[in-house]
Amino acid sequence: MKKKRHHQRRVAANHQRAAASSPARKMSIATLGKPEPVLTTGTDYREIWYDNDFDHYTLPIDRLALAQLVNMNGQHGGVLYARHNMVCADYLDGGLSHEALKGGVFDYLTFGDLAIAKVRNGWGDVTALAPLPSLYTRIRKDESFVVLQAGEPLVYAPEDVIFLRMYDPQQQVYGLPDYIGGIHSALLNSEATIFRRRYYHNGAHTGGIIYTNDPNLSTEVEEEIIESLEHSKGIGNFSTLFVNIPKGDPEGIKFIPIGDISAKDEFANIKNISAQDILSAHRFPAGLAGIIPGMTPLGDPEKARATYRKDEVIPLQRMIAKAINSDPDVPAHLHLKFDIEATQSGAE
Repeated sequence: MKKKRHHQRRVAANHQRAAASSPARKMSIATLGKPEPVLTTGTDYREIWYDNDFDHYTLPIDRLALAQLVNMNGQHGGVLYARHNMVCADYLDGGLSHEALKGGVFDYLTFGDLAIAKVRNGWGDVTALAPLPSLYTRIRKDESFVVLQAGEPLVYAPEDVIFLRMYDPQQQVYGLPDYIGGIHSALLNSEATIFRRRYYHNGAHTGGIIYTNDPNLSTEVEEEIIESLEHSKGIGNFSTLFVNIPKGDPEGIKFIPIGDISAKDEFANIKNISAQDILSAHRFPAGLAGIIPGMTPLGDPEKARATYRKDEVIPLQRMIAKAINSDPDVPAHLHLKFDIEATQSGAE
């Protein structure tokens, strides 16, 4: 018994001497990385200015970001496709094929403007019409239009382009799409979905703080843990970590969650409210979008469709047809014809 107590005192003395001789361990912190931008951030409005290096006016909003947003949000992209389908559904005949008209209308609704080139023959007569891609179309000081491409851009004289644009009170060079007020809601809706997918894909783990106080945790093991955490950014940012400390303290390593998503889950509210904001930005009836608003009757979809066509679809059809049909360079056989025009003129 005396030998055992003597052995214990000797071990304790050795631990004290080792602790006194070794340098003091400092507290260390390993972060899991900064917040990552999930979606495009190029949708902020900015003043236009003339780029002398590329010889055209800059855009008020990054059009590539607007194009990407179509595929990132179900409500926003779905409404844009529905709107352009409704406009083109009544198209009968004219200087544009049905596919070309759908592409032009989709560009107009997505980017806020549309440039239609007049294709001329050797005598200068207009023989066809061709929508220019709004994503790459720019305007110069002399009011000519350029289409950016690899190498030299394509240049069109002002008299060779029919240009339609939505009104923007801050500048009158380019158009501005009418759903701008709903962009942040579309981004929030998509980001909520992406976070939810990551949450389930990685085993329903949220981020948190890893706290260690085990004296048996060596510097080498600590560095390995930090390296593993740093490499868990990106898609695997919620990955599981295995740590083995022989004869370690069971309470030596703790994981402290930053938040409990299961208890405070606002996913449904975010999705519902942001979806309603998107529909409001497009002025699109919820019933036609396939969404039933909470606590609100769906109503008659046929009446909602008729009202929407009267207020939104027909005015756009008339505007496009008038811009082309009233141009003196465009011959009669290239005029656009919508069957809704005769019905509406008769009703008036």
